[in-house]
Amino acid sequence: MAPLLTLRINGIYLPLMRSQSPALLPVFRSQHQAELLMWLMLHPDREYGVSDLATRLGVPLSTLHREVVRLDEAGLITSRTLGRNRLVRANTSHPAAPALTQLLEATFGPKAVVAEEFVIPGAEQVLIFGSWAARYAGHTGPPPRDIDVLVVGAVDRADLYDAADRAQARLGIEVNPIIRSPKQWRDPADALVAQIKASPFTVVCDAAESVGA
Repeated sequence: MAPLLTLRINGIYLPLMRSQSPALLPVFRSQHQAELLMWLMLHPDREYGVSDLATRLGVPLSTLHREVVRLDEAGLITSRTLGRNRLVRANTSHPAAPALTQLLEATFGPKAVVAEEFVIPGAEQVLIFGSWAARYAGHTGPPPRDIDVLVVGAVDRADLYDAADRAQARLGIEVNPIIRSPKQWRDPADALVAQIKASPFTVVCDAAESVGA
């Protein structure tokens, strides 16, 4: 994607990036807009700095800032300035907020819900693969019927299935977890690992990155 315009933030001109409409739910103007709304609507009690959100969602700051301005003007989110920071949160009083939250949870929600529910002892990395990951990566097709989750690490199976049950209850869609050890994840002879690595997958939790953050 090439920068199209620039936006001035704190005296600095930053490039604007444009993303395609998301295959998961193409009613949104961009994947970035959908991910921003998803995160805020699924965490309505929390307030986030725009810079923090850009890092968390992996979106260029200038692009996220543009989406924040657009959604703020539409009344879907609220914002306030604290020093040099702009803090934003979901506007739960908007008439469309309940329906929008349900819509986002069923489509983009797995990225946040799986990351939160699969924080279990021994999990070094958690990723989503299969049809949801393919749609998230922009591949068109029918809506996913389940969520395939791979946990890399040495985890207790009871913890694993409890996490899947919690995620399934929140998302309203079947969540299928599997385990691979770090050695198996690096082994090109493991047929399932080879299949996953040859297709789109999304890392939603990485213990090494969390420790380093």
